[in-house]
Amino acid sequence: MRRIDLKSANVARSNTIRDINRQIVLNYVRERGPISRSEIAHETELQRSTVSLIVDELKASGLIDEGSGESTGGRPPILLSLRTTDAVAIGVDLGTARTIVAASDLAGRLQEQEMFPTNPDADKTIQEIIASVQKLLRKYSRTIEGIGVSLPGFVNPETDELYIPHFAWRDIPIADELRAATGLPVKIDNDANAAALAELWFGRPEIREVRNFIMVLVEEGVGTGIVFDGQVYCGEAGAAGEFGHMVIGKGAPVACASGSRECWEAFSSERAALARYATSVRDSNGLPAKDFLDLVSLAMKGDSAACGALKETAHYLGVGIANLIQGLAPEAVIVGGPIAGAWSIFHEDLKAAVETSLCRGIPLKPIIPSTLGDEPTIMGAISLVLAGKFASVSFA
Repeated sequence: MRRIDLKSANVARSNTIRDINRQIVLNYVRERGPISRSEIAHETELQRSTVSLIVDELKASGLIDEGSGESTGGRPPILLSLRTTDAVAIGVDLGTARTIVAASDLAGRLQEQEMFPTNPDADKTIQEIIASVQKLLRKYSRTIEGIGVSLPGFVNPETDELYIPHFAWRDIPIADELRAATGLPVKIDNDANAAALAELWFGRPEIREVRNFIMVLVEEGVGTGIVFDGQVYCGEAGAAGEFGHMVIGKGAPVACASGSRECWEAFSSERAALARYATSVRDSNGLPAKDFLDLVSLAMKGDSAACGALKETAHYLGVGIANLIQGLAPEAVIVGGPIAGAWSIFHEDLKAAVETSLCRGIPLKPIIPSTLGDEPTIMGAISLVLAGKFASVSFA
């Protein structure tokens, strides 16, 4: 039973029920559309007149469209679906190696994107982001409602305070400068939290039905996004989910962002896999991988050294996931990032490591790859804007 927080609770005023019903109808259209008004009324047990009033409001707001369905003998049914003709959100995925700026429609489908190397100079990176965003706004200015930014570090989404260890950036004013340059609302968050939000709202159907899961994001480091009861758990000052720095051993192939060779990310990140591969090919006079995507490509082509590096990395990834399952008891664990592209090569090794590391009696949970592509974090950035369109009213 959830305790009401009296400091932030919202009392049920006359418009509260209407707002809840509006979000319910909108989400039926999002997840079940094309769908008719009568089907929504039947499923929700709302009055048909209530559904029609809400649908008219959603149409006027530009959120849904109506169209004719196929006739089964009588008049063709009028079906509702999300309006996806316009871009409504801009996402900025600021990564350690590259930054992606993209525009998305209401269903989370990318309309257009631009990619460029992330400059270690924070001011130059911000100016490149602003230039790319303004380029999109010149095309979609009438319909864009907000900007979401995902970042590889510590982020307090309430205050916009941040720290990106890879660049030693602290509290760079990216949100303020984007707001000033565009006049749009800007929301920022940690990349793993944003990716978890994207899985919750735009991932595979079986995950959308799960209320408690963990997103494990494997990139330059290892981050985790925690979803409890259908909400991303950020913790105090946005610091929850930093499991990449839990100690799982000694003598990792690389140091973590804080300089330790005992952390989970030091054993399980892309950098760790590349270091293992480099050692292997150096011993055999082979060719090094240009980057992690190249390593994945080599593994998919059957390169034994690349496969070995991924399998060993998966073992340590599994050790950490077992700790998460034991400590948080999620319904499922999702693994995201470019490493998911090689799932067929290492998933058995990952599962075996989890099973071996779990205490006796603790059941293995489903461990599945992200279906958001190689860059779930750009979908995460987009979701920081879109999720607010579909999220239900909270009383606490």
